[in-house]
Amino acid sequence: MVTNKLLKYTKLIAFCVILGAVTSCTDSFMDDNTNKHQATEEMMTWDNLKTGAFFAQLQRNVVMFGDGVNLSSDYQVGQGLSSDLYSGYIAPTGTWYSGVHNGSYSFISGWIAQMFEKPFKYAMPAWESITQLAGEQALPEIAALATVVKVAAMHRVTDTYGPIPYTQFGSGNLQADYDSQEEVYKKFFEELDKAIDELTAYVNGNPGVTILEKYDYVYEGDASKWVKFANTLRLRLAMRIVYANSTLAQQEAEKSINNPIGLISAIGEKASLKHSSNLIYYHPLWEIKDFNSGEARMGASMDAYMNGYADPRRPVYFKAAADGGYHGVRLGITTSTWSDYVGTKISNLNMNQSTTEIVWMTAAESYFLRAEGALRGWSMGGDAKSFYEKGISVSFEENGAGSATTYIASSATPTAFVDAAKGANGMPAPSSVSIAWSDAAGFETNLERIITQKWIAMYPDGPEGWAEFRRTGYPKLFPVVTNNSNGTIDTNIQVRRIPYPQSEYDKNAAGVQTGISKLGGSDNGGTKLWWDKK
Repeated sequence: MVTNKLLKYTKLIAFCVILGAVTSCTDSFMDDNTNKHQATEEMMTWDNLKTGAFFAQLQRNVVMFGDGVNLSSDYQVGQGLSSDLYSGYIAPTGTWYSGVHNGSYSFISGWIAQMFEKPFKYAMPAWESITQLAGEQALPEIAALATVVKVAAMHRVTDTYGPIPYTQFGSGNLQADYDSQEEVYKKFFEELDKAIDELTAYVNGNPGVTILEKYDYVYEGDASKWVKFANTLRLRLAMRIVYANSTLAQQEAEKSINNPIGLISAIGEKASLKHSSNLIYYHPLWEIKDFNSGEARMGASMDAYMNGYADPRRPVYFKAAADGGYHGVRLGITTSTWSDYVGTKISNLNMNQSTTEIVWMTAAESYFLRAEGALRGWSMGGDAKSFYEKGISVSFEENGAGSATTYIASSATPTAFVDAAKGANGMPAPSSVSIAWSDAAGFETNLERIITQKWIAMYPDGPEGWAEFRRTGYPKLFPVVTNNSNGTIDTNIQVRRIPYPQSEYDKNAAGVQTGISKLGGSDNGGTKLWWDKK
């Protein structure tokens, strides 16, 4: 497993506040650091230092990484060995458990707990504290900002497990009943609607004024960019429920399009944790890829699509193998000798320690969301083809892959998978979908085009890649080689959710039973979520 590496945070004030040492850390802070162009003249009162510290904590728990509290190994077991695998992006190549683990649908109890436990331990309490302090200080824009980030964190949790204790969570209540996923999503929309309206009014009334700039790792206090992220997040969640409640989906999607500030549309507006003196970190996959001689490699589905398309983003995402090609690994392999899979025959992940960012949402995703909405006949401000092609172009720009003109016009299709390490576990091409748009093609073919290119563009965001596969069936992914679920997960339908952690059965037995009753099936990996209706 990943080593316990601690990162040094330079945000000393935030930690002093969290630890309760406010007085000694802030005696001269007001005199030295007051910025009269911040959100309000009184923004930097001691309570706002606390608010800023909690906001920093909230951002650090949307995606787990080694920040001195969470570890890179928390990311690995919470995301790297679940959604990152099930999305088709990567495959595990570690020797532990001889391949009998999450990757072959044999869930490891301690691993599946992290995505549930950490957000409830750190993200939700931070949000509660921020909203309380912001209310006391009459700073609704700060509460709105925190709510947007909370939804960004918690939709990943419900999309992993299903029903969760969301609306009744409070003050660390460990015995809360669960809300159905439908109830959770409706609450998300209620919260986002209110937060977006609040932030939009704030931006219009305070042009150029920042919010919590010193504590904002994503947009450095730029409120207009936060509105664009919130609108695009609302559009993402609206699309997520399209097969469960198409009327609500369209209604919420068009709200985002009609907002005067708009959506993420340029690469400088993508939502990501920026590397700075305020936040020194590395992407957990940077460490995971090489630990124990190699614990993660390019997935076989990425191999089939990106090689079939001769995708120029291959060297950005992955490192070439010894033969100069890009080769992946099937999920669910069991073998007694892993050396060929962690050696130079298979492509490693291309991660830079100091520059690879943790990305919450790309500009490319924004265009692909609009493309799907337009394809469905919704008012998206343009047509599906234009948004689709813009999404590809922006993804190339985001990844420094050059011009996308030739790629967009390509009639290439995915290729068959060949195991470059041992010649085993080969598979025919997963799909025949080409890149070039065709107005003559049916709805389903063009939907597959949109989601396939969206999936490539969102790499390595496993939670979103897996959610889109479950929601739409696209891209078509290779099934696991070995299925150790004892019949609870269909090999071809593939895993649909993660079971609730044992800690919930131990600490909140009555609550977790309310969740299972609202799940609509057994607490296993084969039960579909509420929005998984296609």
